[in-house]
Amino acid sequence: MRSEHRSSQRPAFLSMASKEVVESLYEALSRDDPAAAAALMAEDVEWWFHGPRRCQYMRRLLTGEAGHRDFRFRPRRVAEVGGWVVAEGWEGKHAYWVHAWVVEGGIITRFREYFNTAVTVQELRPAEAGMDSVARGGGSAVWQSEARAHLGRSLPGLVLAI
Repeated sequence: MRSEHRSSQRPAFLSMASKEVVESLYEALSRDDPAAAAALMAEDVEWWFHGPRRCQYMRRLLTGEAGHRDFRFRPRRVAEVGGWVVAEGWEGKHAYWVHAWVVEGGIITRFREYFNTAVTVQELRPAEAGMDSVARGGGSAVWQSEARAHLGRSLPGLVLAI
């Protein structure tokens, strides 16, 4: 994703923890500061979306296709999970989202956007010598969205393997 608001200066956020970088992005977006948001992101962010095409709110916001008033992201829960930062939010019964971010060197480099989708983050264990993937088994769920508790209905679900 490219932004025309990119600053040539790199502020002190480069030394911030990953969670703080992501929280700073949401704060910049909430105050309609595209330059501050762009400074937190790589010029070529790897992006992936799951949900109805009309609900690609964050992509449209980050690329300047939409303004911050079109959809407001208010994270209700933000957590560091492995090498990812996962944020979750909802507005009413019909707008539920999960974002997963990777921050490298103080800059967001990867982004996963899930809209009206329940997400479980599962940590995969590295293969041990002499064991195939079936023998070593899966990892444990390290984060799970709370969609059902807040919406009172079920949603399609996906697993993000880290």
